[in-house]
Amino acid sequence: MPGLEILVVDDESPDGTAGLVEELGRARPALRLLRRPPPAGRGLAGRDGYLKALDLGASFVIEMDADFSHRPRHIPQLLAAMDGADLVLGSRLAPGGRDLERTFLRHALTALGGAWARALLGLPVADVNSGFRCFSRAALEAVSPATLASEGPAIVHETLYRAARAGLRVREIPIDFAERRAGESKLGVRQLLAGWLAILRLRLS
Repeated sequence: MPGLEILVVDDESPDGTAGLVEELGRARPALRLLRRPPPAGRGLAGRDGYLKALDLGASFVIEMDADFSHRPRHIPQLLAAMDGADLVLGSRLAPGGRDLERTFLRHALTALGGAWARALLGLPVADVNSGFRCFSRAALEAVSPATLASEGPAIVHETLYRAARAGLRVREIPIDFAERRAGESKLGVRQLLAGWLAILRLRLS
């Protein structure tokens, strides 16, 4: 895609991600690496990635996981849907969206977490847990990424909550969400409970 740049945010991943990105980047100037020092965390990495993308002059910022659970083929659809929107979510719960290859337990936890976030935060979308999103530059600036407080996965809800409170136009489009191709999820019971508690703190604040 002309004009597309890729920023990989690496939280000291033990699988060699940073080295591979550096090697590939020598022949691909549009591929960049952001190495993060400790402490690690999904929210901290997201915050730093947002700030770096803005610093690089991005007009639109697409956020996605790098394990192919978010499929790159949906990127043109996200960008096309930005006409008339400030923030577009790739949604497995929008009509036509699909949540593929995952266990019943994972489906149930996703549904429970989504219901909790919608009830507490009043979020106006179905797939509140989606981390596959496209922000306009103005929308991301309105979210004020430098002040985001979530250190973990609740950054997804915090940014969406701020967007809703700022009156931004949020749209969902259907995507296929698949199980990761390799590696294991770091999301366990402790992380789930911490995420739900973080959503409660957002509401109380």
